[in-house]
Amino acid sequence: MAVVSDGSAVLGLGDIGPEASKPVMEGKGVLFKRFADIDVFDIELDADDADTMVETVKTMEPTFGGINLEDIAAPACFEVEQRLSDAMDIPVFHDDQHGTAIISGAALINAADLAGKDLADLDIVFSGAGASAIATARFYVSLGARKENITMCDSSGIITDARTRSEDLNRFKEEFARDVPDGDLADAMAGADVFVGLSVGGIVDQSMIQSMASDPIVFAMANPDPEITYEDAKAARDDTVIMATGRSDYPNQVNNVLGFPFLFRGALDVRATEINEEMKVAAAEALATLARQDVPDAVVKAYGDTPMQYGPDYIIPKPLDQRVLFEVTPAVARAAVESGAARKEIDLDAYPERLEARLGKSREMMRVVLNKAKSDPKRVVLAEGHDEKMIRAAYQLVDQGIAEPVLLGDADRIEATRRRFGLEFDPVVVDPETADVEAYADRLYELRQRKGVTRREADELVRNGNYLGSVMVEMGDADAMLTGLTHHYPSALRPPLQVIGTAEDANYAAGVYMLTFKNRVIFCADTTVNQDPTAEILTEVTRHTADLARRFNVSPRAAMLSYSNFGSVDNPGTRKPRRAVERLRDDSRVDFPVDGEMQADTAVVEDILNGTYEFSELEDPANVLVFPNLEAGNIGYKLLQRLGGAEAIGPMLVGMDKPVHVLQRGDEVKDIVNLAGVAVVDAQQE
Repeated sequence: MAVVSDGSAVLGLGDIGPEASKPVMEGKGVLFKRFADIDVFDIELDADDADTMVETVKTMEPTFGGINLEDIAAPACFEVEQRLSDAMDIPVFHDDQHGTAIISGAALINAADLAGKDLADLDIVFSGAGASAIATARFYVSLGARKENITMCDSSGIITDARTRSEDLNRFKEEFARDVPDGDLADAMAGADVFVGLSVGGIVDQSMIQSMASDPIVFAMANPDPEITYEDAKAARDDTVIMATGRSDYPNQVNNVLGFPFLFRGALDVRATEINEEMKVAAAEALATLARQDVPDAVVKAYGDTPMQYGPDYIIPKPLDQRVLFEVTPAVARAAVESGAARKEIDLDAYPERLEARLGKSREMMRVVLNKAKSDPKRVVLAEGHDEKMIRAAYQLVDQGIAEPVLLGDADRIEATRRRFGLEFDPVVVDPETADVEAYADRLYELRQRKGVTRREADELVRNGNYLGSVMVEMGDADAMLTGLTHHYPSALRPPLQVIGTAEDANYAAGVYMLTFKNRVIFCADTTVNQDPTAEILTEVTRHTADLARRFNVSPRAAMLSYSNFGSVDNPGTRKPRRAVERLRDDSRVDFPVDGEMQADTAVVEDILNGTYEFSELEDPANVLVFPNLEAGNIGYKLLQRLGGAEAIGPMLVGMDKPVHVLQRGDEVKDIVNLAGVAVVDAQQE
């Protein structure tokens, strides 16, 4: 793509010329790459008129898939965009005009919803009549506002029919002239439902906000200083002021980066000839819908752990919300196809998954598992069901069709949390304190009576979510279980080990992390369970980890790690992984390559593996790394994650008789959803 500017209207800086605008255009290119994986050339033109710019850009059409016009002064920007759009067979988009229109349009949809007002009935006042204001007013009409309800003001006051007859107004301003008395901005705002500021800072005072209709919508988007500060607007009235600005330090930032990367990503992927009105409306509506969904923990953390929930202070998504890519972009692509702008057919149902893969290898790998889970959802017990994250995860599992969650916990507390987060679903809840759990207590006593558990103790233990969930799975009333979010790992693992136990072909459980890099996936075991495993344990761990890799459609290649390479050091520590390899090769169930003992770099670097140790059974670098003890495994995966830039999924528990996974304390909602998906696939295989 090309980002093209003449530097005549750089935000906050004005007409600084093409050379000075170059850092801004380079920054725009970085945003395209960072948010939508689009490569950009920034092109700064020393063009004195629209004709020169149009002719220059037209000649570059064979090089680019789209043109993003940037920071071009009005009214020339209207002419340049229109002429290029007419002349070129690729999308041409002036972000200063349409970016703010789309993002604020999404905010308007949700603000009107919260205020209980219909778009068609809104009385809207604009402060500013430049390119952005005119494009935004036009777009609001596309969304459902009525043109006759829009009043536009420039520095001379309300743009009226009388002024068009007495002044030399350009035709773009004349488009929004109204047959109303002359007046200033204060006159226009009296009784208005919506104020849209695209002008200069500080021109609106509290009395003007007070004169507006009930529950006013105030979009003060001048940068860096809004037309009225957030604090002043909120303090001006006792009712609800729904406020948006262009600043990141206030709620509801109207940030164009929520729009242009995803519009062009969708347009490029279907080879669209243009970015038309249908595509822009689709983007705004998708953004508005996304703002009503539960906000990922990662987004909340990125913005200082400030709670985010659909309401007056959260009407548009945050720019760092990665879901924008695979929510907004498919809507744009679909609109391009349905409106006839697309020249390439794509599978629109599979398209979101292709986009999600651009966000990292871990998403691509998890999508494999989650799709398998959706094909046959299973009943998954969430042992700490009263926890906010568990409830939010349960909602996503139901909403995405991944699993049928069962929340164990206080029913009233779960319902209060569901309502607080606005989660529209009817969760299955088992309250250990009030439910009839006598049958589960009987079974727990039967299983543990020769392990020191009395009948009375069984009655008490079964009121504990970890024991209750374990017995439910053991008895077949649930297919899988997740726990550990609010417990230390050993204490969370103990009940399922006692009740469910290991599989028929296993004597030991183990914890596995899947680490995803840009072009590689590695499974690390054991990272959470066995402190000083024997060769027999390492053999089991390797076999079960290889089975896990296959669930992610990965063909396993296992390496037994040590500080020795194939006998270079001989002591009890190095003999242990060596004996494990011998046991695996003698095991008829093992149908994957395995070798060792070997050093970590030998296992993962092809030049070392094939150059120095060409006799190795591994023809390619290992993707299953089995560590000699828990200390090495835990240290190793964390170093790879933190210093190697890997994304970690897990820990996934292998070797259990039925699917159980133990979360880490502090895991996010997405981690719970991912492990639940793994548990469902485990249960499908059972």
